[in-house]
Amino acid sequence: MGSELSPLAVTLWVLNVLVDSGGQLAFKAAASEPGALDGMARWRFMLARPWIWAGMACYVAEFLLWLAFLSLVPLSDGVLLGSINIVAIMVLGRMLFKERLAPMRVAGIVLVSIGVAVVGLH
Repeated sequence: MGSELSPLAVTLWVLNVLVDSGGQLAFKAAASEPGALDGMARWRFMLARPWIWAGMACYVAEFLLWLAFLSLVPLSDGVLLGSINIVAIMVLGRMLFKERLAPMRVAGIVLVSIGVAVVGLH
């Protein structure tokens, strides 16, 4: 990167990770809610739930935060730093939805985290 991230860029990055993760978790909650049927009935059921709307609101906020973040950092650095979202979502999916983290996924989490750290420190 050549220089450190500004405090504003770090703030936008952290908010982006939080909002993106929140959106993914909200969509998972909407899709996993018991009582959902099949086909169009399932979609109508999900659209009537607040989780789907919370997820959409998070995605609008995430879009705006991402644009602001990218205005402050080079695209190649921003995309690499943005990949920490994958780690956050996998860890939160494990914590909140009891999803399994296979050894290869844990290895991926470690490698992505190392890559983000290297880019962030560069």
